[in-house]
Amino acid sequence: MITSLTLTDFRSYAAATLPITAGSVVLYGPNGAGKTNLLEALSLFTPGKGLRGATAPEMGRREPGEASGRAWAAAAVLTDGEGETKLGTGVQSAGAARRIVRIDGETAQPGRLLDHLRPVWATPEQDRLFSDARAARLRFFDRLVFAADPAHAASVSAYEKALRERLRLLTEGAEGRAADPLWLDALEIRLGEAGAAAALARAGALTTLQSAIDARNDRPFPQADLGLTGEAEAMAAAGAGPEAVAAALREGLARSRARDAAAGRSLYGPHRSDLTALHREKNRPAAEGSSGEQKALVLNLILAQIARLADQPAPPVLLLDEAPAHLDTARRAALFDEIEALGLQAFMTGTEAELFAPLRGRAQFVRVEGGGFAQDD
Repeated sequence: MITSLTLTDFRSYAAATLPITAGSVVLYGPNGAGKTNLLEALSLFTPGKGLRGATAPEMGRREPGEASGRAWAAAAVLTDGEGETKLGTGVQSAGAARRIVRIDGETAQPGRLLDHLRPVWATPEQDRLFSDARAARLRFFDRLVFAADPAHAASVSAYEKALRERLRLLTEGAEGRAADPLWLDALEIRLGEAGAAAALARAGALTTLQSAIDARNDRPFPQADLGLTGEAEAMAAAGAGPEAVAAALREGLARSRARDAAAGRSLYGPHRSDLTALHREKNRPAAEGSSGEQKALVLNLILAQIARLADQPAPPVLLLDEAPAHLDTARRAALFDEIEALGLQAFMTGTEAELFAPLRGRAQFVRVEGGGFAQDD
């Protein structure tokens, strides 16, 4: 359990410490008070850019007239009932692009954070997840894959780096400078290996997530039948091994060279895959549902993800930004009950404390305003 969060020159906070005394924490206050900033800080205790996808310089606090954000830090104290662990992250100089991570005062690789926490989040941007851009859905799904399989992030990163290098060579060739075919071959070998690893991880995660969703058929949230588009993922789901998937990707990339060069973008590969969902009860694509229906589907998916992470060494921490929005009273109360039943530590934001009335006596209520906090009695 997280027992303390301290922010220094982070977003809207000059210096603030929030003591945490309960498993569930309700952060309420007016728009712009800094509630989401707190969730973003918590989301940084995992590798990656956090729930906003922001760069490190963007997170530093700025005074009027300052051109760039200040050096900033976020620190959390965790306890397992027997001892404490201290996590920290931030940048040491204004404008620094790379944030550092410390665990109990010692500099550590970001991946080591997963030994202690596995934040999972839902934000208002996901309320239309299934009808928004394909790339946003794939990033969302890759984050779910990565939470249980940290190697997936390295596979995706290696694939994207090689893809950028390949496209640079192809577009230079389109401008009259001949692309080196041997270098393209080498890049496509790397793309095949990394793309196959990513596709296999996605297919495996999809299977376990679908099983977890199916096991939740007694919950008051709509169920989704999930799918993945993409040749590599289809091969992986059908039982193809990494060598076969990598070979198919290499061949497909080689065939698409001329088309990619003409288009100026990469039109083939697992970066073009998509997460699909069918609203089971209504038997229609989730993309056709209202914001409320899509939010309920996403929440059910995230709670299934929590179940999938139950056997991981580090506990999941649930971050819900504007959780009650678009949920009816019954589903809102059911969400709160389920968080408590799962024994989750959850941080939830909303503009009004009354939205979280069923949690009175079961959660810590904190009013957020003016770069500080006020604890409810």
